[in-house]
Amino acid sequence: MEAHSVAKAPERVVTERLVLRRPTAGDAPNVYAYARDPEVTRLLAFPTHRSVADTERFLADCPIRWEKGEEFCWIITLKDADDCIGAIGCRMGTHGPDIGYVLARPYWGRGYMSEAVRAVVEWASALPDVHRVWAYCDVDNAASARVLEKVGMSREGVLRKWSVSPNVSPTPRDCYVYALVRRD
Repeated sequence: MEAHSVAKAPERVVTERLVLRRPTAGDAPNVYAYARDPEVTRLLAFPTHRSVADTERFLADCPIRWEKGEEFCWIITLKDADDCIGAIGCRMGTHGPDIGYVLARPYWGRGYMSEAVRAVVEWASALPDVHRVWAYCDVDNAASARVLEKVGMSREGVLRKWSVSPNVSPTPRDCYVYALVRRD
């Protein structure tokens, strides 16, 4: 699936408790608050942010990737507040859209991430020509694996030496791969 063949992504996605919206430069302090937390970023594919400038660079790249149709990133907010509590992205690749996400530690264990992932997976899987939506997580990231299972994705296997978790090791680590496959 090529990025240019993808339907336009929604600017906002509203769920029962959340609003997913496009990021703005004003989100930098809240994004930095979780992106600098080594426990939050330990098993993720990006280095822990060392300064708000790291976060500002990330946020500046979001609209570029969005407009190119490469990756759609939404900030996760609670419905009753516009403060960022996490982010979720959908990368449009040749093997179908894949989902990645991060959530601030004070919001763990409340079902927010499952709710956000479910909404993005539903949107992506409804796109024309999309037959699979997938995600991967480090084999040591049990919480992320549970999120993917809760939204109905099936674990397809282990990708050996698949992704570097720079906050753990420069060597690629094993990851579980999950997918939701359209039954035509």
